[in-house]
Amino acid sequence: MFRIIATAGLALALLSPLPAAAQDKPAVEIVWPPAGSVVTLGEDTEKAIGVVVRSNFALLPAGQCGDNRQCGHVHMKIDPDGDTCNIPGRPYNSMNSDFGGDLIKARFGHCPDATGQHVIGILLADDRHRPILVDGKPVTALVKVITKQAEPATR
Repeated sequence: MFRIIATAGLALALLSPLPAAAQDKPAVEIVWPPAGSVVTLGEDTEKAIGVVVRSNFALLPAGQCGDNRQCGHVHMKIDPDGDTCNIPGRPYNSMNSDFGGDLIKARFGHCPDATGQHVIGILLADDRHRPILVDGKPVTALVKVITKQAEPATR
């Protein structure tokens, strides 16, 4: 299991689903971590943290949307201007297509330097992993964070 800082629990409690109406433009945002925050990395080998998103799309596992055109999942890249933080052999760092929902695992352990300033980028994708487009542009969200190692436990 990956670590979610205690404040993420508060963010989850404050989430309210955005209604999806046929006329709404697809939207996605990063709810946690907040922009500019200092985030403690998980103590696992992936140095993972949880990222909480909100969308007016139903975020379901890939292949579960059926005829719902307001349905999909999220792909994530850390430092999306490049590919240095991607899972080896993959064009992303993480996605929630296996489980759906508003929580995605950001794996900073794949970055050359897990600590320091990073950008978390997410992309809204359809049931077949294709980007959702609005006015010809993918629906995305970015947040800048600073990551740090967990403090050693004291006795």
